[in-house]
Amino acid sequence: MSRHNQAAHLPAKKRAAVAVLLLGQVATQLDASAPPKKRRIWCKSWLEQRHKFSDVNLLNELRISSPEDFKNYLRMSDSVFQHLLSLVGPHISKQESWLRKPISAEQRLVATLRYLATGRSLQDLKFSTGISPQALGLIIPETCEAIINCLKNEYMKFPKTSEEWLTLASDFERIWHFLNCGGAIDGKHIRITPPPNSGSYYFNYKHFFSIVLMAIVNANYEFIYIDVGRNGRMSDGGVIEKTEFNTRLKNRQLSLPTTAQTKKGLNFVFVADDAFGLHPHILKPFPHTNLSTQHQIYNYRLSRARRVVENAFGILANRFRIFHTAINLRMDKIDLLVYASCILHNFLRRQQSSTYMPPHSVDREDLENFSLLPGEWRSQPLALTNLQPLPPRNPTYGSKENRDAYVSYFNGEGAVTWQNNMIG
Repeated sequence: MSRHNQAAHLPAKKRAAVAVLLLGQVATQLDASAPPKKRRIWCKSWLEQRHKFSDVNLLNELRISSPEDFKNYLRMSDSVFQHLLSLVGPHISKQESWLRKPISAEQRLVATLRYLATGRSLQDLKFSTGISPQALGLIIPETCEAIINCLKNEYMKFPKTSEEWLTLASDFERIWHFLNCGGAIDGKHIRITPPPNSGSYYFNYKHFFSIVLMAIVNANYEFIYIDVGRNGRMSDGGVIEKTEFNTRLKNRQLSLPTTAQTKKGLNFVFVADDAFGLHPHILKPFPHTNLSTQHQIYNYRLSRARRVVENAFGILANRFRIFHTAINLRMDKIDLLVYASCILHNFLRRQQSSTYMPPHSVDREDLENFSLLPGEWRSQPLALTNLQPLPPRNPTYGSKENRDAYVSYFNGEGAVTWQNNMIG
């Protein structure tokens, strides 16, 4: 019996379904026999002439006639850019084929640095780079990942031994008169455009969408550890609980110096603000109400050391204006972008410190007039939002005892001559 005769004996609904199936098969056969559609264009004609219109040509002119503008354009001098290109270039170069000439490693790095420096949209960036937004959406995260892989071992090295921690502590004691300190901890909300269908998952207490960047900074304003990507809705005190650093701290896996190795037999510590809980290895300030003179001095000395992380965040956002925008990329790409920016901050801090972070760019103390002079970045609009302070909680006895030991030290043999005037 033919397929048509078989269908004739079926109920009406089933006959309709069979008819739809047969029509689909016929359409598939017709499509298969039809010649393939020709693509209208590979890309826009002016993008094919990238060698004429790309900002790489502008940079070639700036490096000769206006080095200062070159540095402002990419946030680094030509010599530092060439050094960075020599490190990252081999990892982002593409093999040339007979079909078309690839986008060069230099153009890829320039586009990425310009995106981080300005925060412009990919649609806008195409006009200066000569690269389509679709290609930029692939190139920028790929280049950020290459920056991370090439530089992290040298420019964001996390201590692995007690000797390395003691080296960091010696810098804090020499520069900030705070002994046994391994770093300053802080966290910030980074504004994002939320992913589709994410609801309020990234909606924070300040009523915008964000992810959280947690960081530890050394005495020289350099990031030694970051954790990025936690959703902004998470309670800020709970963010640090989820980090690898906190897990290793609680499990005693950080190889921190023991009291036999530290000075004055005090615990090895990290300094933090009210967004973090008191811990035997984390110091935070006393609440700012009805403080005794001793507690005020302790708070001042703690704030003086902790200021490095505030300034590191401020300089980072001031130099890389992407943090002044709601970053509109896929979440895993945003994580790469933030990580790469922090590593570039460390890279530029070492390679061209005098221009990347001149003295007036960070907070400094006027010990003649006993006042704090705010860093230049503080005059800019606030880009990174503070974490929410934790509600009061009762710390452990060991945590309070450790803090009291530092209060006694800063008001005794560890006192500096100007501290009473500064709190006054």
